[in-house]
Amino acid sequence: MRKTFLYKIKMNRRTESSCNQWLETCRTLYNLALEQRISVYRQDRRNISAYTQMGQLPELKEEFPQFRQVGSQCLQDVIGRLDKAFSAFFKRAKEQNGKSGFPRFKGRGQYNSFTLKQSGWKLDGRHLTIAKIGRIKIFLSRQIQGDIKTVTVKRSSSGKWFVMFSCDNIPTVGIPLTGEEVGIDVGIKSFAVDSAGRKFENPKYFRQSEKLLCRRQRRLSRKKLGATRRLKAKNLVAKCHEKIANQRKDFLHKTANYYIHNYDIIYIERLKIQNMNQNRRLSKNIYDSSWGLFFDLLFYKAENAGRTVIKVPPYNTSQKCSACGEKVAKSLAVRVHRCCFCGLVLDRDHNAALNILVAGQAIRALTDRVLTSVA
Repeated sequence: MRKTFLYKIKMNRRTESSCNQWLETCRTLYNLALEQRISVYRQDRRNISAYTQMGQLPELKEEFPQFRQVGSQCLQDVIGRLDKAFSAFFKRAKEQNGKSGFPRFKGRGQYNSFTLKQSGWKLDGRHLTIAKIGRIKIFLSRQIQGDIKTVTVKRSSSGKWFVMFSCDNIPTVGIPLTGEEVGIDVGIKSFAVDSAGRKFENPKYFRQSEKLLCRRQRRLSRKKLGATRRLKAKNLVAKCHEKIANQRKDFLHKTANYYIHNYDIIYIERLKIQNMNQNRRLSKNIYDSSWGLFFDLLFYKAENAGRTVIKVPPYNTSQKCSACGEKVAKSLAVRVHRCCFCGLVLDRDHNAALNILVAGQAIRALTDRVLTSVA
């Protein structure tokens, strides 16, 4: 299992200038490689491979000396990223699900990270030394575990710098088994309600900062293009977005950690969030809730901790009564489940979480029977 460790770093003016120069050179190479792929396809109706483009890098360095200032593995990674962008484009085009999204040229300031692999860097305690850049101080909030495979230096939209270590052979976290199972129903009013009755209120961080963000965006729209004040206003907008994202991630990590530490098996709904976002009245709140990121964190943390996360079909989980199994139709505005068959009165989301738990246990039992019969 591969895991990424993210740390904030501190640079002096010289190293920061070198990193910015590397990013600009990588952006230039990305655009050149993309232009080459487009022109080759238009002329010969064929696709040029990433290995062919990587083989042309020595010739490019001889013709343009600026590329010699950047590590060779870093330049190879740029070609690899472009190849991944094309692979994703062809996959979306084959699936024919919405827009395919052809890879775009990177404008100034739109290429914000570079990656080194086996060579070109050295880690010495709290300092990272990168060839042709210099020594960088790292704020180690936790120890790096496993074998480092790649080192990525990243610049955030607000101008902060981070380093990411991608590591293999991470030791499994020893969390004792609890023998408990839980079903989780996610929503907008309450972010998550589980079958045990615990409720996590939705903080709605974007809604909290929406007025401040609107003011800063209006100020940005008034500034002239290319002016220094426009850059400052743009940085303030980026800082606001960055704070919202950090608050949201912190909340999602803490919520996911609670379920990973207290339950062995977790059942969630198999939601098609992209289709749900087509609702104009709810799309902003759905994006602000970030259910997809929460589910990804659950799967990621469960794999590392030896837990199990199972997805169940969301069909009628909110309409069916968790006590008698009868269907009780209700609109989204009705927040209390009242069963006219058995008399059960329960919070709508709690009732749905109980149904998710039962459906997940049925799927798990059926899977166990199939595996037993095959064995």
